[in-house]
Amino acid sequence: MATTRDLYDILGVSKSATAAEIKSAYRKLALKWHPDKNKSKEAESKFKEINEAYEILSDSDKKSKYDQFGHAAFGGNGGNPYGAGGSPFGSYYSNGGSVNFEDLFGGAGGDPFDVFSSFFGGNPFGGQRQAPRTHYSIKVDFMEAINGAEKTLTHNGKKYQISVPVGTDTGTRIRYTDFDVSFHVGTHSKFKREGYDIVLNQEISFTQAILGGEIIIPTLEGDLKIKVRPGTQPESIIRLTGKGVKHLQSNRRGDFYIRYVVKVPSKISNKQKELLKKFEELH
Repeated sequence: MATTRDLYDILGVSKSATAAEIKSAYRKLALKWHPDKNKSKEAESKFKEINEAYEILSDSDKKSKYDQFGHAAFGGNGGNPYGAGGSPFGSYYSNGGSVNFEDLFGGAGGDPFDVFSSFFGGNPFGGQRQAPRTHYSIKVDFMEAINGAEKTLTHNGKKYQISVPVGTDTGTRIRYTDFDVSFHVGTHSKFKREGYDIVLNQEISFTQAILGGEIIIPTLEGDLKIKVRPGTQPESIIRLTGKGVKHLQSNRRGDFYIRYVVKVPSKISNKQKELLKKFEELH
Protein backbone atom coordinates (compact mmCIF):
# COMPACT_ATOMS: atom_id res chain seq x y z
CA MET A 1 0.00 0.00 0.00
CA ALA A 2 1.17 3.55 -0.63
CA THR A 3 0.40 4.63 2.94
CA THR A 4 1.35 2.97 6.22
CA ARG A 5 -1.09 4.93 8.36
CA ASP A 6 -4.14 3.26 9.81
CA LEU A 7 -6.93 3.64 7.25
CA TYR A 8 -9.57 4.22 9.88
CA ASP A 9 -7.48 7.02 11.38
CA ILE A 10 -7.10 8.59 7.94
CA LEU A 11 -10.87 8.88 7.58
CA GLY A 12 -11.37 9.70 11.23
CA VAL A 13 -13.74 6.80 11.92
CA SER A 14 -13.72 3.85 14.27
CA LYS A 15 -13.22 0.26 13.16
CA SER A 16 -16.89 -0.39 13.93
CA ALA A 17 -18.08 2.47 11.68
CA THR A 18 -20.92 1.67 9.30
CA ALA A 19 -20.66 1.96 5.53
CA ALA A 20 -22.74 5.14 5.68
CA GLU A 21 -20.42 6.67 8.30
CA ILE A 22 -17.35 5.77 6.23
CA LYS A 23 -18.90 7.30 3.12
CA SER A 24 -19.88 10.49 4.97
CA ALA A 25 -16.39 10.88 6.44
CA TYR A 26 -14.77 10.35 3.03
CA ARG A 27 -17.03 12.86 1.35
CA LYS A 28 -16.19 15.61 3.85
CA LEU A 29 -12.46 14.96 3.60
CA ALA A 30 -12.52 14.73 -0.21
CA LEU A 31 -14.16 18.12 -0.42
CA LYS A 32 -11.72 19.58 2.12
CA TRP A 33 -8.48 18.30 0.57
CA HIS A 34 -9.22 18.30 -3.15
CA PRO A 35 -6.20 20.02 -4.80
CA ASP A 36 -8.38 22.28 -6.91
CA LYS A 37 -9.92 23.70 -3.75
CA ASN A 38 -7.14 23.34 -1.20
CA LYS A 39 -3.91 25.02 -2.32
CA SER A 40 -1.73 23.83 0.57
CA LYS A 41 1.39 21.79 -0.21
CA GLU A 42 0.11 18.68 1.47
CA ALA A 43 -3.32 18.74 -0.23
CA GLU A 44 -2.39 16.37 -3.06
CA SER A 45 -0.82 13.75 -0.77
CA LYS A 46 -3.71 14.04 1.69
CA PHE A 47 -6.23 13.68 -1.10
CA LYS A 48 -4.52 10.55 -2.44
CA GLU A 49 -4.28 9.12 1.06
CA ILE A 50 -7.98 9.51 1.89
CA ASN A 51 -8.96 8.10 -1.52
CA GLU A 52 -6.72 5.12 -0.90
CA ALA A 53 -8.32 4.59 2.51
CA TYR A 54 -11.83 4.83 1.14
CA GLU A 55 -11.07 2.56 -1.83
CA ILE A 56 -10.26 -0.18 0.68
CA LEU A 57 -12.79 0.48 3.44
CA SER A 58 -15.76 0.95 1.09
CA ASP A 59 -15.24 -2.51 -0.40
CA SER A 60 -16.48 -5.21 1.98
CA ASP A 61 -13.99 -7.82 0.73
CA LYS A 62 -10.99 -5.50 0.86
CA LYS A 63 -12.09 -4.14 4.23
CA SER A 64 -12.30 -7.67 5.62
CA LYS A 65 -8.78 -8.46 4.40
CA TYR A 66 -7.44 -5.21 5.83
CA ASP A 67 -9.11 -5.86 9.20
CA GLN A 68 -7.49 -9.29 9.29
CA PHE A 69 -4.03 -8.66 7.82
CA GLY A 70 -3.58 -4.90 7.84
CA HIS A 71 -1.39 -3.31 5.17
CA ALA A 72 0.22 -6.64 4.36
CA ALA A 73 -2.99 -7.72 2.65
CA PHE A 74 -2.23 -5.35 -0.21
CA GLY A 75 1.46 -5.92 -0.76
CA GLY A 76 1.07 -6.80 -4.46
CA ASN A 77 1.13 -4.47 -7.44
CA GLY A 78 4.21 -2.70 -6.26
CA GLY A 79 2.56 -1.67 -3.02
CA ASN A 80 0.01 0.47 -4.84
CA PRO A 81 -3.68 -0.57 -4.64
CA TYR A 82 -4.54 1.74 -7.52
CA GLY A 83 -2.56 0.00 -10.23
CA ALA A 84 0.52 0.86 -12.20
CA GLY A 85 -0.74 4.32 -13.06
CA GLY A 86 -0.75 5.33 -9.42
CA SER A 87 -3.89 7.44 -9.90
CA PRO A 88 -6.33 7.64 -6.96
CA PHE A 89 -9.11 7.61 -9.55
CA GLY A 90 -7.86 4.65 -11.58
CA SER A 91 -10.38 2.18 -10.22
CA TYR A 92 -13.25 4.63 -10.28
CA TYR A 93 -13.69 4.28 -14.01
CA SER A 94 -12.95 0.59 -14.39
CA ASN A 95 -15.63 -2.06 -14.40
CA GLY A 96 -14.41 -3.36 -11.06
CA GLY A 97 -14.09 0.03 -9.38
CA SER A 98 -15.72 0.26 -5.99
CA VAL A 99 -16.23 4.01 -5.69
CA ASN A 100 -19.40 5.41 -7.23
CA PHE A 101 -19.26 9.20 -7.42
CA GLU A 102 -22.92 9.45 -8.42
CA ASP A 103 -23.78 7.70 -5.17
CA LEU A 104 -21.37 9.80 -3.10
CA PHE A 105 -22.21 13.20 -4.49
CA GLY A 106 -25.80 12.81 -5.66
CA GLY A 107 -25.18 12.67 -9.41
CA ALA A 108 -27.88 11.56 -11.78
CA GLY A 109 -26.29 9.93 -14.79
CA GLY A 110 -23.66 12.61 -15.39
CA ASP A 111 -19.89 12.38 -15.59
CA PRO A 112 -18.27 12.11 -12.13
CA PHE A 113 -15.84 14.82 -13.21
CA ASP A 114 -18.80 17.19 -13.52
CA VAL A 115 -19.35 16.79 -9.78
CA PHE A 116 -15.85 18.06 -9.01
CA SER A 117 -16.21 20.82 -11.57
CA SER A 118 -19.35 22.04 -9.83
CA PHE A 119 -17.60 22.06 -6.47
CA PHE A 120 -14.14 23.24 -7.40
CA GLY A 121 -14.37 24.79 -10.84
CA GLY A 122 -12.01 22.32 -12.50
CA ASN A 123 -11.30 18.67 -13.15
CA PRO A 124 -9.84 16.53 -10.33
CA PHE A 125 -6.49 16.14 -12.01
CA GLY A 126 -5.88 19.88 -12.32
CA GLY A 127 -4.47 21.24 -15.54
CA GLN A 128 -6.53 22.40 -18.47
CA ARG A 129 -10.27 21.94 -18.11
CA GLN A 130 -12.03 20.07 -20.88
CA ALA A 131 -14.59 21.92 -22.96
CA PRO A 132 -18.07 21.62 -21.45
CA ARG A 133 -20.46 19.15 -23.05
CA THR A 134 -23.56 20.39 -24.80
CA HIS A 135 -26.53 20.14 -22.45
CA TYR A 136 -30.23 20.34 -23.25
CA SER A 137 -33.09 20.75 -20.77
CA ILE A 138 -36.38 19.31 -22.01
CA LYS A 139 -39.74 20.25 -20.49
CA VAL A 140 -42.17 17.38 -20.02
CA ASP A 141 -45.70 17.28 -18.70
CA PHE A 142 -46.42 15.73 -15.32
CA MET A 143 -48.12 12.65 -16.75
CA GLU A 144 -45.50 12.26 -19.49
CA ALA A 145 -42.92 11.90 -16.74
CA ILE A 146 -45.12 9.38 -14.92
CA ASN A 147 -45.86 7.21 -17.96
CA GLY A 148 -42.86 7.89 -20.20
CA ALA A 149 -42.88 9.68 -23.54
CA GLU A 150 -40.91 10.41 -26.71
CA LYS A 151 -39.49 13.85 -27.48
CA THR A 152 -37.68 15.20 -30.54
CA LEU A 153 -34.44 17.16 -30.13
CA THR A 154 -32.36 18.85 -32.83
CA HIS A 155 -28.58 18.80 -32.32
CA ASN A 156 -26.18 20.20 -34.95
CA GLY A 157 -28.97 20.05 -37.53
CA LYS A 158 -29.80 16.42 -36.87
CA LYS A 159 -33.00 15.26 -35.17
CA TYR A 160 -32.85 12.78 -32.30
CA GLN A 161 -35.65 10.82 -30.64
CA ILE A 162 -35.31 11.22 -26.88
CA SER A 163 -37.05 8.69 -24.66
CA VAL A 164 -38.41 10.11 -21.42
CA PRO A 165 -38.06 7.21 -18.93
CA VAL A 166 -41.08 6.12 -16.91
CA GLY A 167 -40.79 7.76 -13.50
CA THR A 168 -38.66 10.68 -14.68
CA ASP A 169 -38.40 13.58 -12.23
CA THR A 170 -36.99 17.07 -12.53
CA GLY A 171 -33.21 16.72 -12.67
CA THR A 172 -33.14 13.25 -14.21
CA ARG A 173 -30.20 13.32 -16.61
CA ILE A 174 -29.27 11.10 -19.56
CA ARG A 175 -25.84 11.10 -21.20
CA TYR A 176 -25.74 10.57 -24.95
CA THR A 177 -22.65 10.30 -27.13
CA ASP A 178 -22.58 13.94 -28.20
CA PHE A 179 -24.67 15.72 -25.57
CA ASP A 180 -26.47 15.46 -22.24
CA VAL A 181 -30.21 15.77 -21.66
CA SER A 182 -31.99 16.61 -18.41
CA PHE A 183 -35.70 16.94 -17.80
CA HIS A 184 -37.86 19.58 -16.15
CA VAL A 185 -41.24 18.18 -15.11
CA GLY A 186 -44.31 20.40 -15.01
CA THR A 187 -46.83 20.50 -12.17
CA HIS A 188 -50.29 18.92 -12.01
CA SER A 189 -53.55 20.56 -11.04
CA LYS A 190 -54.47 17.82 -8.56
CA PHE A 191 -51.42 15.67 -7.82
CA LYS A 192 -48.35 16.69 -5.88
CA ARG A 193 -45.27 14.55 -6.31
CA GLU A 194 -42.92 13.83 -3.41
CA GLY A 195 -40.15 11.61 -4.74
CA TYR A 196 -41.92 8.49 -5.94
CA ASP A 197 -45.04 9.19 -3.84
CA ILE A 198 -48.12 11.12 -4.92
CA VAL A 199 -50.25 13.27 -2.61
CA LEU A 200 -53.84 14.20 -3.46
CA ASN A 201 -55.71 16.81 -1.43
CA GLN A 202 -59.26 15.51 -1.66
CA GLU A 203 -62.11 17.78 -0.65
CA ILE A 204 -65.09 16.22 1.16
CA SER A 205 -68.17 17.89 2.55
CA PHE A 206 -68.91 18.51 6.20
CA THR A 207 -71.64 15.87 6.17
CA GLN A 208 -69.46 13.33 4.33
CA ALA A 209 -66.83 13.70 7.04
CA ILE A 210 -69.44 13.04 9.73
CA LEU A 211 -71.58 10.37 8.09
CA GLY A 212 -69.10 8.75 5.74
CA GLY A 213 -69.94 7.56 2.26
CA GLU A 214 -68.44 6.78 -1.14
CA ILE A 215 -66.54 9.20 -3.34
CA ILE A 216 -64.72 9.04 -6.67
CA ILE A 217 -61.08 10.17 -6.65
CA PRO A 218 -58.57 10.57 -9.50
CA THR A 219 -55.42 8.44 -9.44
CA LEU A 220 -52.48 7.96 -11.78
CA GLU A 221 -54.35 5.02 -13.31
CA GLY A 222 -57.78 6.62 -13.59
CA ASP A 223 -60.77 7.24 -11.34
CA LEU A 224 -61.24 5.07 -8.27
CA LYS A 225 -64.21 4.65 -5.91
CA ILE A 226 -63.28 4.68 -2.22
CA LYS A 227 -65.16 4.76 1.07
CA VAL A 228 -64.97 7.67 3.48
CA ARG A 229 -65.23 6.43 7.03
CA PRO A 230 -67.80 8.05 9.33
CA GLY A 231 -66.14 10.56 11.64
CA THR A 232 -63.26 11.33 9.29
CA GLN A 233 -61.19 14.17 10.72
CA PRO A 234 -59.81 17.11 8.70
CA GLU A 235 -56.30 16.42 7.32
CA SER A 236 -56.74 12.67 7.79
CA ILE A 237 -54.51 10.72 5.42
CA ILE A 238 -54.99 7.30 3.91
CA ARG A 239 -52.45 5.42 1.83
CA LEU A 240 -52.86 3.35 -1.29
CA THR A 241 -49.74 1.19 -1.28
CA GLY A 242 -47.92 0.80 -4.58
CA LYS A 243 -50.14 3.25 -6.46
CA GLY A 244 -47.51 5.97 -6.80
CA VAL A 245 -44.72 6.55 -9.33
CA LYS A 246 -42.65 3.71 -10.78
CA HIS A 247 -38.99 3.79 -9.72
CA LEU A 248 -36.58 4.60 -12.53
CA GLN A 249 -34.38 1.52 -12.10
CA SER A 250 -36.77 -1.09 -10.75
CA ASN A 251 -40.38 -2.24 -10.88
CA ARG A 252 -41.08 -0.84 -7.43
CA ARG A 253 -43.65 1.91 -7.10
CA GLY A 254 -44.19 4.64 -4.57
CA ASP A 255 -47.43 5.12 -2.65
CA PHE A 256 -50.49 7.28 -3.27
CA TYR A 257 -51.65 9.39 -0.33
CA ILE A 258 -55.11 10.92 0.03
CA ARG A 259 -55.35 13.88 2.41
CA TYR A 260 -58.93 14.79 3.28
CA VAL A 261 -59.79 18.47 3.24
CA VAL A 262 -63.15 19.02 4.94
CA LYS A 263 -65.14 21.81 3.36
CA VAL A 264 -67.12 23.77 5.93
CA PRO A 265 -70.01 25.78 4.43
CA SER A 266 -69.59 29.54 4.78
CA LYS A 267 -73.37 30.15 4.70
CA ILE A 268 -76.19 27.98 6.04
CA SER A 269 -79.95 28.40 6.24
CA ASN A 270 -81.94 28.95 9.40
CA LYS A 271 -83.22 25.40 9.17
CA GLN A 272 -79.68 24.08 8.99
CA LYS A 273 -78.73 26.18 11.98
CA GLU A 274 -81.59 24.70 14.01
CA LEU A 275 -80.58 21.18 13.08
CA LEU A 276 -76.96 21.84 14.01
CA LYS A 277 -78.00 23.27 17.37
CA LYS A 278 -80.05 20.16 18.06
CA PHE A 279 -77.08 18.04 16.99
CA GLU A 280 -74.86 19.93 19.41
CA GLU A 281 -77.40 19.49 22.24
CA LEU A 282 -77.63 15.76 21.61
CA HIS A 283 -73.87 15.48 21.48
